[in-house]
Amino acid sequence: MFATCCVMLRPSPTGACMTTTADSGVFRLASVGSYLDALSSITDEMSVSDRTNLIFLDKGLHTIWGLGENVILNWCADPQGVGLLVVPHYGVAEYSDEAKLSDSPQTASEDFFKSLISGRRMLSPTQLEKVAKLLGVEKTSVPLRAPLSQDPGQIEIIEKMIKRYSISFVPNRAVALFDIVGFGLLSPFEQMTQLNSLSYSLNSAYSKMLDRKLGISFSRSSTGDGFYIWNRELTVEANVNLYHFMHLVLADNAIAGSKARHRVVPALRAGFHIGSCYEFHQAEGLNPTIYNYIVGDVTIELARMIERALPGQILVGEFEADLPAGPELEAQVKHMDSIDFVHRARNTLTRLDGLELSGDRVESIKCYLTGTRLNTGEFTIRKLTINDKHGITRNVFNAKVNIYRSHAEPILLGIEDRLLQGTNIPKVTSSHLLPDRAQATETIRPNA
Repeated sequence: MFATCCVMLRPSPTGACMTTTADSGVFRLASVGSYLDALSSITDEMSVSDRTNLIFLDKGLHTIWGLGENVILNWCADPQGVGLLVVPHYGVAEYSDEAKLSDSPQTASEDFFKSLISGRRMLSPTQLEKVAKLLGVEKTSVPLRAPLSQDPGQIEIIEKMIKRYSISFVPNRAVALFDIVGFGLLSPFEQMTQLNSLSYSLNSAYSKMLDRKLGISFSRSSTGDGFYIWNRELTVEANVNLYHFMHLVLADNAIAGSKARHRVVPALRAGFHIGSCYEFHQAEGLNPTIYNYIVGDVTIELARMIERALPGQILVGEFEADLPAGPELEAQVKHMDSIDFVHRARNTLTRLDGLELSGDRVESIKCYLTGTRLNTGEFTIRKLTINDKHGITRNVFNAKVNIYRSHAEPILLGIEDRLLQGTNIPKVTSSHLLPDRAQATETIRPNA
C-alpha cells in the first residue's frame, strides 16, 4: 500500500551505530537531549547506559519522522532494538477512505485505526506483524546499542517519545474554552492587552491550584480571541480539577475587571465540554514540540456553543463519557454525563475553601447547572437547545458559579436562569426541565 520507511544506519569507527542525520548536521539542531531533560522525573532513575540508549532511539525516531513526512503508529521491543509501524502523513486519511470504499474484510476500519493511536502504543512482536500485514506496510526496525531493559520507567518514556512523533486519538477529553466578547471590534493594542490579561488569569489560577495541591497539568491553544484549555491527564479527578480551574480563571478575571479603569481586562464567556479529539505535536524548527495540540469534535462543539453564548455566560455541553478513575492502565472506568459530572464537581468544592482571591479568603464556592426551584425545595435543571450558524442543533446547560468571600462582595459568575426564560431570547430555540439528581435543597443567596 505504501512504501516502507527505513532508518539508514551505519557503524561508527568504534562499532556503534550512528544515524545519517547526525552526519548531515540536521540532527545537531534537533536537541533530543533537551526533550529528555523535560522528562527528567522519569529519566533520573535510569542508568547512564539506559539514558544513552534512549537518546540514540530518539535520534532514530527523529530520522523516521522526517520533519513530519511520516507518522509513527506503534512499536514493539525486539532483540536488536525497537520495531515500528510507520506510515506517511497522508496515509492516515487514506486508510479511513479505503475502509469506506472497500468491502474487503482485510481492510482496516476507521475504528480499528483509531484504536491503534489511542492509549498505549506498545504491541507484542506478533501483534505488530499482524497489524503491519493488515495495513499493508512493513515493519521498520531501529537497532539499538543494547537491548531494552523494558522496566516500567523505560516503557513509559518510549511511549511518550513515540507519541511525540505521531498523532493520538482521545475518545473523551475535557476542554474549557475562554472567549473574549467583542474581540474583533477592539484596536490591536486593546486586543494585545486583553489577551495578556487573560493569560495572567490563567497563570494565577494555575498557581492557586498548585497551592491547594490540586493536580492540573494544563495545555493551551489560542483561538485568536481566546484559549482552549485542557488537562493533559484524562482521569475523572483531572477533569473535575479543570472545571474548578475554569472557575478560578473567571473569578480572577472578574476581580481584575472590577478594578480596571480602561478596557484592558476582557469580558469573557466560557464553555466546558467532554468529547473526542486528535492530538498532535507541531514542529518548531526541525523538532516536534514537547507540548501537544488538539482538534476534533470537542473543539468544534465548543466553538459552536460559544458563538451562541451571551456575554458573561458559562455553558456546559451535553455529553456522556467513560472516564478512567485513575492513571493506571487497569483503572476502573466511570460512565458520566453532564449532570453527573457537575454534581461530582460540586461535591469536591470544599477543597477550595480558604483559598485567597485578591487578598480575601474564600468561605465557600457553589457551582451548579441552573433551573427552576420547585415547591418541594428541590431544583430542576434546564436543558437548552441552540442552533448554530450552520443550522445544526445541540443541547447545552447553563452553569453558575458563586464564590463567597469573608470581607468582600461575592463573585457571581454566569447568568441566572430567569434571564434565559421566555421567547425573547433568540439564541435559545427550546428548553425543557430535568430533575437535578443531586436534589439540592441548599438556599441560594440573593442575586445568585
